[in-house]
Amino acid sequence: MGALTVTVRSGARRTSYPIRIGRGLAASLGRSLAALAGADRVIVVSSPRVWAAVGAGVQAGLPGVPVVLAADGERAKHLRTVTHVHDALLDARVDRKTVVVIVGGGVLGDLAGFAAASFLRGLRVVQVPTTVVAQVDSAIGGKVGVNHARGKNLIGAFHPPIGVIIDPDLLATLPGRELRAGLYEVVKCAVIADRRLFVRLERDLDAMRTGDAEALLPVIVASARIKAHVVSVDEHESGLRRILNLGHTLGHAFEAVTHYRRFKHGEAVGWGMLAAVAVARARRAMTAADADRVAALIDRVGPRPPIADLSAAACVAATSRDKKVLAGTLHFVLPTGIGRTRIVTDVTGAALTRALRSLGTSA
Repeated sequence: MGALTVTVRSGARRTSYPIRIGRGLAASLGRSLAALAGADRVIVVSSPRVWAAVGAGVQAGLPGVPVVLAADGERAKHLRTVTHVHDALLDARVDRKTVVVIVGGGVLGDLAGFAAASFLRGLRVVQVPTTVVAQVDSAIGGKVGVNHARGKNLIGAFHPPIGVIIDPDLLATLPGRELRAGLYEVVKCAVIADRRLFVRLERDLDAMRTGDAEALLPVIVASARIKAHVVSVDEHESGLRRILNLGHTLGHAFEAVTHYRRFKHGEAVGWGMLAAVAVARARRAMTAADADRVAALIDRVGPRPPIADLSAAACVAATSRDKKVLAGTLHFVLPTGIGRTRIVTDVTGAALTRALRSLGTSA
């Protein structure tokens, strides 16, 4: 499969931006940026860990471009790190014509994207995602932000990039756990919108878990198309875009109650999807056969960190601080089949507690 382009319509800018997907694109990043931004100045933001793994290859296509390194990981996803990036941009004498190229995973994309959105009232951004979760989800759509002590991603903005460059070869250096964590987001895409993608995952998951770029490429494309369509219809998450939060309500709760130390984001979402399936099964909103297939595929992606020591009550309490609570009402993404979901507002705390207890949490 050669390089291809998926287009996202951005209502915020009344324009569109391309997602370029193909093996080897990182090595020719300079040409891609020239097509996106012309001759304007470029600065790269990455993390020490990511840059050590992929920086040489990326820099070969961007000779002489300055690089800012910032901490990544959920525990660094806060305003202090944003200030560090702002300071580095000031030191580099960045101006409004500078394009910020973000080379990293989902956390860095969110954090550096927010730094760019809030610097000089908004710098243009190109996302070059280096993890599965970023390539199939977080780098697409323009959501940027950081965590607050009281909840995940509570400080942020909608700041669409001018382009996204996705190269599956950048995944070659990913640790196995990081790669598997991203595959939970691919499962999410399949469950919410694409039964054929779900079947492909059932068939080829073992190869994907090894990091096989040829196996990963078609599912990255399929997931990117789903995200692009949803974002184009509902950029600011007032309706359809909420379906992308399948598994995230309780996933974010798992992350919060463990202080972002135990789970990779995708692992928490995997547990959250299992809880959503349990809620759907209890409501008879999903057939037992479909529920069993979804649960089986999620478990095949694993292993996941345990939740037996977590309090169901504490996790449910954490959902009250989720962004998806509007006017005191939780908007919950309920799977109703493989490739189908609906948003409901009547899932009670008791129902969430029962679902969590069925997964093995404590009372």
